[in-house]
Amino acid sequence: MLMRKFALVMASAMLVTTVAFAASARPAYAKVDCDAVMNEVNSGKHAKDIAADLKISTSSVYRCKRKAKAAAKAATKTSLQVKSGREAAAPAMAAPSPAAAASPTTK
Repeated sequence: MLMRKFALVMASAMLVTTVAFAASARPAYAKVDCDAVMNEVNSGKHAKDIAADLKISTSSVYRCKRKAKAAAKAATKTSLQVKSGREAAAPAMAAPSPAAAASPTTK
């Protein structure tokens, strides 16, 4: 009987400890300054060297590179639309149905 109570107390303590650690954990990538990473990339350094200098992982360096590439692609796409005379992508509006267009409306 005493052994069961002890096992129950230990299991409860482990559960509380696990929940406490899980609640306090934060993602590590939230601390990465992608502007600083891209400055280092543009200066010609390798990802491994940048990661060592900034004390981040190499995957964080590659993530910042992907983010910058996507932003540049979006900016290029927008500038090409402006040059060709098209407006930037606006939210699509629902087209009126043919029946609604044919019916007269009074206001």
